[in-house]
Amino acid sequence: MQYGHHFEGANMNNSRLKHIQNWPERAREAKWSASALAKQCGVSGETLRQYFLKLIGKTPGVWLAEQRQHLALELLRDGSSIKETAASLGYKQQTNFTRKFKEHWGTCPSLPPALIKTATG
Repeated sequence: MQYGHHFEGANMNNSRLKHIQNWPERAREAKWSASALAKQCGVSGETLRQYFLKLIGKTPGVWLAEQRQHLALELLRDGSSIKETAASLGYKQQTNFTRKFKEHWGTCPSLPPALIKTATG
């Protein structure tokens, strides 16, 4: 799993989830929705929630939001505009994206990519 979370090798009863390796791609396909991700994986929302909590200590919703923000940062660093980044991540309003970005990273996405890199490590 991306950003330091690994699900493989976990001692879980749900073999459907245990064998999934492409979590970041599935997150994008599910449009960052925990319920859509659970449906895509063929499990209940509660099963997915318990799986995530046990293995990474976060709910699927929290993990999905983090994945979305990491991808946002990558897109901005690669030269995408704020408008392009917001649209590609499924935000209906650019202002919603900007607010979520600032909540997550503590800085505005309008900073030059080099400053975002400095601000976030």
